[in-house]
Order: sequence, then structure tokens, then C-alpha cells
Amino acid sequence: ALARPLIAWHQVQVALDHAATAVAHGATGKGNDQVRFELAYAALAPQLAVIAPWKEREFLAAFQGRRDLLAYCRRHGLPIEASPEQLFSMDENLMHKSYEAGVLEDPMAPPPPRMFRLTRSPQEAPDRAHRVELHFRDALPVRLVEESDRGEEPVVEDPLALFERLNELGREHGVGRLDMVENRFVGIKSRGVYETPGATLLHRALRDLEGIAMDREVLRLRDSLSPKFAQLIYNGFWFSPEMDFVRAAFAQAETLIDGRVALELYKGNVTVLGRESPSSLYDRQLASMDVHGGYDQQDARGFIRISALRLRAHRLIVAGAERRGVHHDEPAPAPHAPGEAPAGEPR
Repeated sequence: ALARPLIAWHQVQVALDHAATAVAHGATGKGNDQVRFELAYAALAPQLAVIAPWKEREFLAAFQGRRDLLAYCRRHGLPIEASPEQLFSMDENLMHKSYEAGVLEDPMAPPPPRMFRLTRSPQEAPDRAHRVELHFRDALPVRLVEESDRGEEPVVEDPLALFERLNELGREHGVGRLDMVENRFVGIKSRGVYETPGATLLHRALRDLEGIAMDREVLRLRDSLSPKFAQLIYNGFWFSPEMDFVRAAFAQAETLIDGRVALELYKGNVTVLGRESPSSLYDRQLASMDVHGGYDQQDARGFIRISALRLRAHRLIVAGAERRGVHHDEPAPAPHAPGEAPAGEPR
């Protein structure tokens, strides 16, 4: 979903540079990629025609699906990685490798172990945990520090080299596998299996750092927009006014998200060991249970009383209705303590 708008952008640039009148893609008419490509073309260069063979009657008459395409490639000597014994589709870029179709179309069938190309099985990962530190500036990774048996600490700062090293570490320790059934934009459910080693490490570290460095209400608002952001990417609306709005909001939220996060990688797991930030909103004295830290606990009495006003008012309204004999079709059960059975029900 992230790769398609980037590919489409470059396609359009090449088409315009060469005064072409059309662009083309090979996505099927059942999936999301056709939507992602064609929405990007429309947003970037609506004057270009779109050639999509999988939506042409002549093409559909010749090819029912992947097996027919494989046979065509064999007849014409075209080198491809797929085979009748390995029918699942594979798509790889710097961030991940995805798999679908073939044996994966049975949602109960486990992925064949030989299918995975980017990560070791967690069972085959090293028996020794590996520790790293990821440093961020304005929510962007700027430094990777690794532990070493030699007493040295290998450091990577170049963005591409940093990401590639995280991919290597994730691969070695079996991190980043995901098997899920998703909802395509066209209305079809499909199963996809993913390997995302390096990005999984980055995501885990950054989300943890945000917990200490991002304002609570900004974090809450950002998280409320995150499903919409994911939906826009998944459905192909990267080049849209609503995406411009959401990305601008995210960029603002990421300001001053600086610091470092210590991670431990072990057999498919990523554990956060600690975090530190120069822009931290965490006040150790204020949070401490051992000292007052400038916080007058008596103030909590008024805070709770004000927070309870609407709960008291609601209870009074309900009680008044009950006294008047007002009944609703589906009355709510009477409040009961946690762990206590509702009234009229056996414990």
C-alpha cells in the first residue's frame, strides 16, 4: 500500500518526460493495487489514459488466473520465481515482503515454512537475546547503537544503512511476521502474510518513545486519526486533500519527539527495556509514590468531585424514573460491583 503511490508517481514522471499519453499496470480487477495505481494516476495526471489488461475482455478470455499466466511464461521462456507448486504471490520492497493466493487462500492452512524469505523462524532464531538502542529526532530514526561481545558499540547513522541493518537484525531474530485476513477496498476479504522486520523494530521503539515525549491529548488525537491514516493508505488515497491534512497533523505531533529507546530482540519478540528523552514530559518526582513532588494530594478530592457531577446527575434521573414507574423496553441492569453477579443472576 505504501509502495504503490511511489511507483505511480515515478510512472507519471516518466510518462510526462517522454510525452506519453498513457500509463499501465498489471494489477488484477479483484484487488486493492488497481485502485491504488489508478487513483494516483488520476490525482497526478488525469489527462493520461490507463491501460489495465486484467480489465480487458480479450485478456480475461485468455487468462483465468495465475496458472494460465505461468503456462504463458513457460511457453515464451520468461523467467519468473513462481511455479505451479509455489502459486502464492510475492511482493517485496525495502519495508517488507508480502504473500497471498495459492495455498494461503485457505485461511486455516498454515503458511509453508519455505515461503518466508526475509525472516528466520522464531524457533530457529539465536538462543541469545540481542540488545540495541534506537535514537530519534522529531520522530525520525537518526542513530542505531548495538551491543557487542567485543566491548565495542557498532553505530549506524545513515538512514538507509540504519533501516537495512534493522532488517538484518529483525531477520536474524525472527521479528516481524504477520498473518491476517483483511478487507479489500473492492469489498472482498483476503488473506495476506507479511514479513516486516526492520519496520517492526522502528514502530515498537517510536511508539514507546511517544509515551514519554508526546503530550497526552496530542497523542490521543493522533491515535484517533491513525485508523483513518491507515485506511487512506490501504485504499489508495495517498494523493488526496484529506491525506495532506492528516499528514500535516502528524508532522506537527512529531515535533520534539526526541530521545532513545533500548530494545531486546529474542525469538520473534521485541521487548522495550527503557527509554529516555530530553523533551520528556515524565516527571519522576511528580509520579513518585515516595515523595509529594509538588503535588498536593488533597486537590484530588475536588477533581474527583467535579468529575463525578455528571455520574451523580445521571443516577438521580434514573432513580426518579424508577420511582415514577417509567419503564423502557430494554432496561439497563442495575449497577453491580466488579466480580459481582448482576441482580437476578446466579453467582
